[in-house]
Amino acid sequence: MSSTQRHHERFSRRFRLRHKREFQAVYGARHRRESGPLLVYALQNDLGHPRLGLSVSRKTGGAVRRVRMKRRLRESFRRLKNEFAEGFDYIVVVRPHDDSGDQGYERHMRSAMKRLIEDWGRSR
Repeated sequence: MSSTQRHHERFSRRFRLRHKREFQAVYGARHRRESGPLLVYALQNDLGHPRLGLSVSRKTGGAVRRVRMKRRLRESFRRLKNEFAEGFDYIVVVRPHDDSGDQGYERHMRSAMKRLIEDWGRSR
């Protein structure tokens, strides 16, 4: 794999929610769906591509477990971002649960994101 392919597949800054005001805007929209241990909030953006913010509480486990969850969630989003090319900002809140592994997170994210986009289209 060439370095340009690896760079293209990375979870770069343009796909991240990074500022408190961005998180507050998404939470403030109160547009959310639940799937398994994940609660996903969404707000349409004008960027033309999706962005992700993560909220993993200490209630979900120790630091090592939380970092592992975040890594798996970022990887799931990286795989899914082309399926949901529309411009939405997503915040994924992780609730305490048994470890689902990569496939579980991806399945839950896909389900919640798909329902959010469908609901957004109906409400606008």
